[in-house]
Amino acid sequence: MKIATWNVNSIKVRLPHVLEYLRETAPDVMLLQELKAVNEAFPESEIGDAGYNCAVLGQRTYNGVAVLSKHPLDDVLRGLPGDNTDTQARYVEVETAGLRIASLYLPNGNPVDSDKFPYKLGWMDRLIAHTEELLETGSPLVLGGDYNICPTAADLHDPEAYANDALCRPESRSRYRTLVNLGLTEAFRALHPDETGAYTYWGYQAGAWRKDHGLRIDHLLLSPAVADRLVACDIDKKPRGQTQASDHTPVWCELNSGEREDTPW
Repeated sequence: MKIATWNVNSIKVRLPHVLEYLRETAPDVMLLQELKAVNEAFPESEIGDAGYNCAVLGQRTYNGVAVLSKHPLDDVLRGLPGDNTDTQARYVEVETAGLRIASLYLPNGNPVDSDKFPYKLGWMDRLIAHTEELLETGSPLVLGGDYNICPTAADLHDPEAYANDALCRPESRSRYRTLVNLGLTEAFRALHPDETGAYTYWGYQAGAWRKDHGLRIDHLLLSPAVADRLVACDIDKKPRGQTQASDHTPVWCELNSGEREDTPW
């Protein structure tokens, strides 16, 4: 079973690239972020023609997340619990293919001297609390998406330049560690513990892509039952080199079939 996550930075602009990726790599589950479209504008027909069911939480101009799956989608949760006043479309969670799986778009948090940084930290606190509840159920869990966190200095090209950035601030990193330490495994680092220069994001400014000045901020976190089945994980840089590319590129992991007879994989 293959699971991929990709911040597409506008599903309208990037739809041809998304359809190409689905056709060429055929993930069982695809997590999308930063749709920048309301639910009604999401190209569900085109995605459906490619063989995928969709669970979408959209928002005009900003944010927006989706789960695409070759399998039926059940028990859909739209929005991260814990704050009924939060209207930002950053979290959608489903049951599919024997997994509880979420697509998340964690707040950027910059500038740190604005209300955006406390919002980021509060959102992470809510994610930690919700993940604790999910893990208590014992269901196999995958939390994938754009975390807007570089976990360590090895995950960006210029640590000194980002020392005070919300993606690298101690408050952000400590919450990310708290999340992982609940019992989750970060798929890429589990299989590539010492790799450097492994980035998932290159901005559009100052020739970042050409110079390989990137950041690793897109992650797949797996509960123990899923991590035990992890056989591969990598970053697919090809989409970032396309014309009109997103500034992010997909991350994917592959799971073996396991031993449960009730899972479709």
